[in-house]
Amino acid sequence: MAYAEIFATLAEVQHKAGENASATSKAAAYVTDFMFQVESQINAACRYNFSDNYATLNDDTRGLLKEVASNLAAIYVIQYDLSGFTSRIEAEDMINILRDAALRALNMLRDKKVSDFIREVA
Repeated sequence: MAYAEIFATLAEVQHKAGENASATSKAAAYVTDFMFQVESQINAACRYNFSDNYATLNDDTRGLLKEVASNLAAIYVIQYDLSGFTSRIEAEDMINILRDAALRALNMLRDKKVSDFIREVA
């Protein structure tokens, strides 16, 4: 597969998915696929191609992208197979926490005032 993750690393996604997540869905091939989808979603939601312009972004913007991407990809890892968790509620709580953090950071990336602010910092 020619694609390589841009916004977050394999290890970052695996950490957020937790030790009870499926070994299959935490494998590099699965996470790479999830990250491709997530990065495309972020770019589309923000109407800006962060992937193509990643090298020009400042650390604050990269940090927000890492937060959103790793959280959303970890949700995909968790939902792939819930059987390893101590209960369905444990997995659902993790998904809800990751979703909430991802939505907060995504809203910041989409907010024009925040976008202007983090671009001025560079």
